[in-house]
Amino acid sequence: MFSELHENKKAQLIIGFFIGMAFGSLLFIGGVTKYDVIIGQLLLTDFTVIKIMLTAVVVGMIGVYAMKSKGVVELHPKPGSFGSTVLGGIIFGAGFAVLGYCPGTVAGAVGGGSLDALFGGVFGILIGAGIFAWIYPSIYEKILARGEFKTETIPEALHLNSRIVVIVFLVFILSVLAGLEYFGL
Repeated sequence: MFSELHENKKAQLIIGFFIGMAFGSLLFIGGVTKYDVIIGQLLLTDFTVIKIMLTAVVVGMIGVYAMKSKGVVELHPKPGSFGSTVLGGIIFGAGFAVLGYCPGTVAGAVGGGSLDALFGGVFGILIGAGIFAWIYPSIYEKILARGEFKTETIPEALHLNSRIVVIVFLVFILSVLAGLEYFGL
């Protein structure tokens, strides 16, 4: 079904643009593009961000594994490493701490007219990406390739049927969401 789309890069860009616009709009409507909401999450006083992200995980997980079970898509896990995960976390965390946005919420906040997200976020992302591209050759072997992970999905790593893993994750995430609501968080 998607084999024609896989070969059509222009269609992929157009579809990706509209999916990105829809996702950004949902982030904006949900309020997670607001600095105060994000800071509230970091201070554990406003759990809007975690509720929206866990809901997105549930929807995405069900959608991906439903399409996989019907043979519509194949999963292609990407390789990773401890070094790249730690460095990426440090860079992400530094940007998040300085600006109060993650890359996804920067885009949504810019769409909502936030100047701090535009000038601090977009330019920060572009400058950071440029610096990373510049130093990449010198840090690949020393940092990024250290402690490589296997390229497998969570069900493969656990040696379990994907339906079981999806159901367990679904019950866990829905329990967390119900608990947050129950305690008024």
